[in-house]
Amino acid sequence: MEKVILVDEADGPLGLEEKMKAHELGLLHRAFSVFVFNSKGELMLQQRALNKYHSPGLWTNTCCSHPRENEIVEEAAHRRLMEEMGFDCRLKKAFHFTYRADVGKGLMEHEFDHVFFGFTDNHPVINKDEVNSWKYMPMEKIKERLDLNPDEFTIWFRIAFLEVEKRLPEIRSGL
Repeated sequence: MEKVILVDEADGPLGLEEKMKAHELGLLHRAFSVFVFNSKGELMLQQRALNKYHSPGLWTNTCCSHPRENEIVEEAAHRRLMEEMGFDCRLKKAFHFTYRADVGKGLMEHEFDHVFFGFTDNHPVINKDEVNSWKYMPMEKIKERLDLNPDEFTIWFRIAFLEVEKRLPEIRSGL
């Protein structure tokens, strides 16, 4: 049974809860999101697998998940990048944000989300249990798609993208 780390508004750990129960009750828990860019400044997007327990088939950032008990968030980000996308790269924490959103099926995402940036020109070898498809896309094109069809994207991606966009100069300089 997979558990998530419950946290307070400052990311202080409060204990563990079964993942589905935390999502049913909308409990604040620790999460991370990874945004990997190539040398052209394009973002690697993934389309979530069609069998995911929420947000199936939606486009989102390169990978995201929850750290395990006693796992450092950055280590979890590297682990999950390998599990979902089949590669690893250098990552740097860029910012964090908290959000609460209904993701359907009686589930609520309420996350303290640590956001990491990474860089690679590698192509992933996706885990089809986690990822349906992937592509590199220029930030400007993503913004256009978000404006025209926001429901094609996960809620956390729509929120984080606004901050990622503000940090484009940092991203392009390689942090």
